[in-house]
Amino acid sequence: MSRKKEYIRINPADSVAVALQPLAKGTDIILNDVRLTLLEDIPQGHKFALHTIGEGEAVIKYGNPIGNAKVNISKGSWVHVHNMKTGLGDLVDYSYRQERKPDEFMGFRRADGSVGVRNEIWVIPTVGCVNSVAEKIAELSRQYCQGTVDAIVAFPHPYGCSQMGEDQENSRKILADLINHPNAGGVLVLGLGCENSGIDILKQYVGDYDGERIKFLNAQDCDNELEEGVHAVRELLAYAGTFKREPISCSELIIGMKCGGSDGLSGITANPTVGGFSDLLISRGGTTILTEVPEMFGAETLLMNRCANEQLFEQTVHLINDFKNYFTSHNQTIYENPSPGNKKGGISTLEDKSLGCVQKSGTAPVKGVLAYGERVKNKGLNHILFFLPQGVEHHLRLRYRQLRYHRMIGCITKKIIGLILTVENW
Repeated sequence: MSRKKEYIRINPADSVAVALQPLAKGTDIILNDVRLTLLEDIPQGHKFALHTIGEGEAVIKYGNPIGNAKVNISKGSWVHVHNMKTGLGDLVDYSYRQERKPDEFMGFRRADGSVGVRNEIWVIPTVGCVNSVAEKIAELSRQYCQGTVDAIVAFPHPYGCSQMGEDQENSRKILADLINHPNAGGVLVLGLGCENSGIDILKQYVGDYDGERIKFLNAQDCDNELEEGVHAVRELLAYAGTFKREPISCSELIIGMKCGGSDGLSGITANPTVGGFSDLLISRGGTTILTEVPEMFGAETLLMNRCANEQLFEQTVHLINDFKNYFTSHNQTIYENPSPGNKKGGISTLEDKSLGCVQKSGTAPVKGVLAYGERVKNKGLNHILFFLPQGVEHHLRLRYRQLRYHRMIGCITKKIIGLILTVENW
């Protein structure tokens, strides 16, 4: 049976500790690096000195002064009205000192001002026809990876040609967003040369770009695309290697929130923890994005009522209804959810699943509603229209997960524990 705690030092900066029960004279006290023997009896709730406090010196509790010593107070002595007094006066000269919370993370500042949390080289094919070439270029180039560059990653996908209309437009948007993503210190865009969404077309979606960070290569223009591809990646490695991690304000951090394999415990464990993190980041000026619109059905009014203004409310209504129309236009049942695995884990209805899902959004007001492929404009909590997993972004996400999975396993436990401790402390 564990022993009851007998005393506590509230703040590491405190010069006194508090007795949680009556303590007798002669009791040995051990508090981290402090060791002492009580010189007198200490009543419950009263204070004793952790080190000698000189006459006139501040007595520190809660990390702040609670008064001043009237006489020299010896280590292990009872500290109360007989040997300390208030430090307050009738009038005080106040000075403004803004309290700063720890609000920085170590990230990579890009030349265009954007911020990444990783520094990788990405090989992005414009069309599925060159997937194997992109993967081979990445494989051959990894022997040259060094310094601050974390990895060289290819993103194969089956799109980029034989598409039309909105389907083609969405693929181009996502590929351009990926090319511009600040987690990539350098990008090789690999085309075939005859596809619908070729390099010249994609450049229009990418916009202005840094020629040192982004290289373009058409396989049909090369005698040896592997050799030229590896050469381009080596140039990108030299450029990306100039970036170093530096302290960056959390107000520039953008986090996407998604869950998977939900069961009856998700809504009371992982999802609220992520929601707590979202609120914590937003309180520091950062941004989070809530996806998975179909898993808002049945809980959407909770999010609608948190919209910062009526315009955002209307946009959220359209977000929900547009997705429902997407289902019905393909002759699908809107509420044919949860999955068999969800039900096996204790989720009974879509409302049950959705109410657990939206716990990831925390309690912050909704500040933005984003269309498919649209980039964040407003800080705070955003919703995004995220189509069913049949588009290019799904394949890219899956591929990236596979490539990063082995790197994640070693550190995931300590990251989860750290997140939980952060939320608890907050």
